[in-house]
Amino acid sequence: MTYRHATVRADYADLAGGAVLHSAPGFPAFPVRLASEMFQRAMALRGGGNATVWDPCCGSGYLLTVIGLLHRRRISAALASDIDPAAVELAERNLALLTRAGLMARAAHLGEQAARWGRASHTTAAEAAHRLADTLSGDGGDLPNAVYQADVFDAGRLRRFLSVRPPDVVITDVPYGEQTSWHGPNGADGVVGMLDTLGSVLGENAVIAVAVRGRKAPRTDRLRTCGSFKIGTRTVALLRPEP
Repeated sequence: MTYRHATVRADYADLAGGAVLHSAPGFPAFPVRLASEMFQRAMALRGGGNATVWDPCCGSGYLLTVIGLLHRRRISAALASDIDPAAVELAERNLALLTRAGLMARAAHLGEQAARWGRASHTTAAEAAHRLADTLSGDGGDLPNAVYQADVFDAGRLRRFLSVRPPDVVITDVPYGEQTSWHGPNGADGVVGMLDTLGSVLGENAVIAVAVRGRKAPRTDRLRTCGSFKIGTRTVALLRPEP
C-alpha cells in the first residue's frame, strides 16, 4: 500500500527522537512519515474543521508531539494518556515542545550542553529547536495540550478527563511486547479490549487510527472498520464507533 497523503519523502531530521524530542530506554519512537499519513487519513475520514487529537497509549508522547508539530494548523488540542507514570512524565516533557516557550527552553538547554561538552550534535539539535519554534509560530502558535495518567481499559476514568475536551481523532501505536507491553489488571485484554473501551467513551463522529505490528488489522464488534493499510511492519486500522 502506498502513501496517499504523505507522498513526499520529506526530511524529518528535526523530529528525530533524542535530539529535540526527548527519548528514554524502553520508549520507542515512531516513523514520522507514517504518523503523518495516519493523521491525514483519519482527518479525511472525519471531515470538518480542526480536531482534538488523543493518544490513549502515549508512551513518551513522541507520536502525538510529532503530529502536533507537523499539523498544527489542523489541530485544536492534543491529549495524551498512559497508565505508566514514567511515560506520563516523559510525555509531559515532549508535549511541552508544542509551545514556543517549551521549544526555546529546549534550544537554550541544548546550547548550554553544546558549550559545555563541545558536541556538534547538541548544536545541531539546538538549531532544530529554533526552526521548530519558528514553524510552530507560523502555523498557529502554541498548541493546547494535556497529559493524564489513566488505564486505557478504565472507561470511567477516561470519560472524566475526556469530558473537558472530547477528542475527534484518536491516533495510537499499541504495545506489542518488544520494548513495550500492556500494564494494569486488564492488560490481558490487549488491543481488542482497548478498542472496546474506546468505542464506549468516544462520540459517534470520532475516528480511530490504530497501528499494530504484523499484517492483521485489529477489529471489534463495538467499532466499524472503515479501512486499513500496511506500511513496513505495521498495519493501521481506521475505525469509528457504531451509531
